[in-house]
Amino acid sequence: MNGDVEQVFRENYGRAVAVLVRLLGDIDAAEEAVQDAFLTAVQRWPADGIPPSPAGWIVTTARNRAIDRLRREASRTDRYVQAARLTAEPEREEAGPVTDDRLRLIFTCCHPALAVPAQVALTLRLLGGLTTAEIAAAFLVPEPTMAQRLVRAKSKIRDARIPYRVPTEAELPDRLRAVLVVVYLVFTEGHDASSGDRLVRDDLCAEAIRLGRVLAELMPDEPEVTGLLALMLLTHSRRAARTAPDGGLVLLADQDRARWDRDLIAEGQELVRRCLRRDQPGPYQVQAAINAVHSAAPTAADTDWPQIVALYDLLVALAPSPVAALNRAVAVAEVAGPEAGLSLVDALDLGRHRSFHAVRADLLRRLGRTTEARQAYVAALERTGNESERAFLRRRLGRLG
Repeated sequence: MNGDVEQVFRENYGRAVAVLVRLLGDIDAAEEAVQDAFLTAVQRWPADGIPPSPAGWIVTTARNRAIDRLRREASRTDRYVQAARLTAEPEREEAGPVTDDRLRLIFTCCHPALAVPAQVALTLRLLGGLTTAEIAAAFLVPEPTMAQRLVRAKSKIRDARIPYRVPTEAELPDRLRAVLVVVYLVFTEGHDASSGDRLVRDDLCAEAIRLGRVLAELMPDEPEVTGLLALMLLTHSRRAARTAPDGGLVLLADQDRARWDRDLIAEGQELVRRCLRRDQPGPYQVQAAINAVHSAAPTAADTDWPQIVALYDLLVALAPSPVAALNRAVAVAEVAGPEAGLSLVDALDLGRHRSFHAVRADLLRRLGRTTEARQAYVAALERTGNESERAFLRRRLGRLG
């Protein structure tokens, strides 16, 4: 895929699939039509030039491909009917949060008939355009396992005739948890890309924040929705400072805080204060509060690490997970020293996670345990698909001699 088509793919794949699912009512057919459209773009755009509205061109081409396919396969009456309906269906503009095609597709994927891991995986595939390998990496499972999970999820939606619509207000709570997980996973894949040569995928971050704003407007009384939006805004505020001019990773402690986005910080901190006034803490709100503490420190040395450890204690109590425990260990190392942090890290079962080895390598380096640090950096490199992060790890490894 050439660069222009790849950019359009990253920015518009999810919307195109969502529109085609609405028109076709069939996820597999929608994915196939959109992929056909992008394949046609790869063949035509280099010679014909990029159309004035690339996103509209993709949707229209996908729709025409779907109509052609239905007519070729029109051995049954329902295919004739489906093709006729698709031909007659005007493409309408998104108008308001409830009719947002991508949000509607998320709620379809997050139907209670599907297990939560399947809900999240399917939404990442359809909305984020992530490959099966990328989703497998996010879930820490082998790629064939994830491929089977995606096939089963789509089959269940088709066989159970799950409708493609935003659920009623009474149905929202049953799906909200998975929806929030999905939106945050889309954001984290954008903020810390698991593969490719860029550390950040702005398209995924922007889409996740957009969906977060839509959800916050749709469900203003859900504190975890507010918390998730605050978390994403505060995290994204550091985007410009996270990479060096050569694209290399810059750690939080070394970032130029003048490059942080103050508007996003102000908005995120106001949302955190709104959550605190409600006093109904949840995992996303606590993580947002942790990022609010970071954003309030004028320098790395001014960071209130004891408060961050206390917030991680609350997070682990509310939503225990190995990743939360790993992040808590990093904070503990800042308060009590690398030996204390390392003892917590070594107790975790996160051997397949690249961050586990990267954190462990840094703590071992700070303790002067060079040989073990070198082994840990190598282990992290073996599990990292992002070239920017790999370059950072290689530099750290090289400094060990």
